Amino acid sequence: MTGGRLAIRVHPRAERAVRRGHPWVFAEGISQQRHEGRAGDLAVLFDGDNRFLAIGLYDPDSPIRVRILHKGEPETIDGEWFAARIKAAYQARAELLEQGTTGFRIVHGENDGLPGLVVDRYGHSLVVKLYTAAWFPYLHDILAGLRELVRTDRVVLRLSRAVERIAAGSVDLRDGQILQGHPLSGPVLFQENGLEFEADLARGQKTGFFLDQRDNRARVERYSGGKSVLDVFAYTGGFSVCAARGGALSVTSLDVSEPALAAAERNFLHNRSIAAVTAARHRVLAGDAFQLLPEIRSRGERFQMVILDPPAFAKAQAEIGRALASYARIIRMALELLSNGGLLVAASCSGRITADRFQQVVNETAHKAGRPLRILEQTGHPLDHPIGFPEGAYLKCIFAT
Repeated sequence: MTGGRLAIRVHPRAERAVRRGHPWVFAEGISQQRHEGRAGDLAVLFDGDNRFLAIGLYDPDSPIRVRILHKGEPETIDGEWFAARIKAAYQARAELLEQGTTGFRIVHGENDGLPGLVVDRYGHSLVVKLYTAAWFPYLHDILAGLRELVRTDRVVLRLSRAVERIAAGSVDLRDGQILQGHPLSGPVLFQENGLEFEADLARGQKTGFFLDQRDNRARVERYSGGKSVLDVFAYTGGFSVCAARGGALSVTSLDVSEPALAAAERNFLHNRSIAAVTAARHRVLAGDAFQLLPEIRSRGERFQMVILDPPAFAKAQAEIGRALASYARIIRMALELLSNGGLLVAASCSGRITADRFQQVVNETAHKAGRPLRILEQTGHPLDHPIGFPEGAYLKCIFAT
């Protein structure tokens, strides 16, 4: 099944944005269309002079009405076109396989020219995640393109919440479905910089693991020698295991999810052949960070490294103020647990919060707490999470002492 075609004329402001390379056309940017389209129709955009502007995927159920695939001169969008885009994205990540890493993002949506589509690799398994129902008609083409590049045991489908609701009433697709290959019998194993981790591809957050923090986990490893480490919002212990391999004397993994912490303990076991990982004292604490951190402080515990990797506090413009307050609050709590000369690692995955604004929050909070910080590093996106347009930049991390 493939989508139909739909002719659309856009307002001048939307036209200018598309010409600059922005991958979205919102509903209000459309000035005229011949008929109501279906999810997955190829929307052919024309400018005010009725000249070809771009072509993209139409989604009548999303505020982002068209996701741009190609602009400039007309081009045929078919299976070969999708395969070429996927191949180019994969080749751009080839060096990761030479670094002892088999867990990485193959396709990063808009930033790889395939808006609303994410493909992650976990060892011999792939996860295809859709953020728009417009990809439903092209799943066969995506799978065919992937088969040309990677020999895998299975491909798992993940759907965003909005897309999952649409799928429930329109197509025979569901979150966690095996699109091809063998059924899952539990978490799958993959490697990251020579460490072994597990990921729950059917039910885990995102696609099973936070692959975008790989470089920051490696940095934590370099800084952690001889330290006591507190990993807040630890999830399945990615930062914790890296700190242990780096020579941390003790590592505390704190998360609200007990199943995630159980996976963190298994991730330590997966790497028990590494002497430093086995030597590090590891404990887990289950509970809300905003409640547990004051309790830890009241017991007089202090740490030489505190890692903060919270979920996105701001997913919409209206949430920015509250998000900034939450960042300030959790950073203040972390500083109260940080020993003199200790290292704070603070990350934000809120795309609505810019890197400069995040740095400002960290510095202002530290100043008010009487604990001024010196920033050692401020990092962004890794190789497999490229930034192709301003809204594509979401990840930022600060290392400060």
